[in-house]
Formats: sequence, C-alpha cells, structure tokens
Amino acid sequence: MSRFAAITRGGAPGASALFILVVAAATIAGAWTIEAMGYIPCELCLLGRKPYYVGIGLAALTALSAWRGAKRLARWGLLGLSLVFLAGAAIAAYHVGVELHVWPGPTECSGAPTGALSADDFMAQLKRVKPVRCDAPALLVFGFSLAAWSVLVCLGLAALAAWGWRRAGASV
Repeated sequence: MSRFAAITRGGAPGASALFILVVAAATIAGAWTIEAMGYIPCELCLLGRKPYYVGIGLAALTALSAWRGAKRLARWGLLGLSLVFLAGAAIAAYHVGVELHVWPGPTECSGAPTGALSADDFMAQLKRVKPVRCDAPALLVFGFSLAAWSVLVCLGLAALAAWGWRRAGASV
C-alpha cells in the first residue's frame, strides 16, 4: 500500500479533508509570507483569515476521523467545512465590495485612535499612524486582490467539502 493510499484510506472524505487541510494551510502560510514581506493586513484581511484557521483544525479532525473509520463523524466534519468556507467566501466577497467601493468598509479601517488622548498626544499620533485601509488593496496578483483570490479559494474548498460530504453519504 502506498503512503498516499494509507493516508487516504478513509476514501473520499479522508482525501477531501486532507486536500482541504493542505490548501488552507498553504493559503495561511502565503498570507503570513506576504505579511513578512512588509504588507500589513487590514482588519478585513485579518477577519478573512479566521475561516481558514477554523478550517485547518476541522479538516485535520475530519481527516483523522475518516482515517480511523468514523465515516459518520467525517461526513459531519465535511459539512462543517463546507459551511466554514462558505462563510469565508462571504467575508472575502464583502471585502472585495469594500475594495471596489460598492459599499463602505468597517470603521476599524480608518485607523481611528483608541483611548482618550490630549490634543498634543492626538496630533503626535496622527503623524505616526498610517492606517491600513480596507478599501485599497495593498497587493494585486494577476490583476486580482488577495480578497478576490480568497473568494475563489473558499468557494473551491466549500465545493470540495460538499462533494466529499455527498460521496460519504453513499457509503454511510
């Protein structure tokens, strides 16, 4: 038995969950790499990462459940993954709308100071603070913002999870 066959012996649910785990982890690693290159994420970027964090943990548990033969639990995990990544796609689509000025973004993207400040402290902070704007993409990849790419990745992962869920239903 090959190593891949041993890892994915849970069938379609295990293979789906394992693939989702790898893609979600690679996406977050890419985001961290871009951040390390000096691109500071805005508030919506940070919010958009949360479904990936949840998805990584859930995909690992789902893959482990499938590998151990708990197909019903794996099937529920795949349904959860589909919902998590649909939520991620919605967050990313909202972010794209903010970038395209279809609707206003959250106030956190304005870089408003926190806490009570004296007039002198406020003026000094205005000189230092450079807010990261949610309505202006910091980086475009092949003409698309990272939020737009996240919509596509999340929709793909949600579809894969739904496919795995459906395939798992045939065998439960």
